[in-house]
Amino acid sequence: MTCLTSDDVLSNDDNNKRELGERTYPIWLLINPKYPAVRHDIWRPILDEIQDRVFRELYTRIDTSNIYIRSAVSDGGIVPNTLNWWGKEVAKEIEFYRGIIQEHKPKMLISFGAFPFEFARRVFEVKPEKGPKAWSSSILRDEFDNAMENFDIHCTNRIPLLRRVITNDKRVENRSFLSKTEREAYFQHVGSKIAEKIIENKDQLDIWIK
Repeated sequence: MTCLTSDDVLSNDDNNKRELGERTYPIWLLINPKYPAVRHDIWRPILDEIQDRVFRELYTRIDTSNIYIRSAVSDGGIVPNTLNWWGKEVAKEIEFYRGIIQEHKPKMLISFGAFPFEFARRVFEVKPEKGPKAWSSSILRDEFDNAMENFDIHCTNRIPLLRRVITNDKRVENRSFLSKTEREAYFQHVGSKIAEKIIENKDQLDIWIK
């Protein structure tokens, strides 16, 4: 892999417009710029569950003010929707992201939906390459469970979450939402699983409120 340790691939202005938090923080969020609402609609209730579990076990809370949040690409118009439509602009973004991953080595890389998950796979050069449509909600759920089963604090763990919680195995773009109870069940499941890994590795994560 090419290790890039400076902003020589993407401009500083471009980076400042689409990232929040600190790259040194152990938890990173990777989002599709077409769907920024996942930070509130998906991540917020999951984070609430994580904080609840952590407090019950450790009597402290995670300082979330510096979580590193970044759009996978700068422009929603270049987000690919097929296997082969991954243009030079996206390749440039993958190369840059690979560089900052290698430089800062986050412990958790949490993605939301099909495109950010495939983007992360390509950052880590996972084969075979696939199109975003290959990642249905049911497959992403399985990938999440696999990530939890194989969690290794010494590596960057790629953790996929759904962009939208839906009623069945139709692809994430389906507009049919789960009932509140079913949505909450998803948030509780993934939140508790992520919290378990955080609690297990509490001494190796510099994320705590001081």
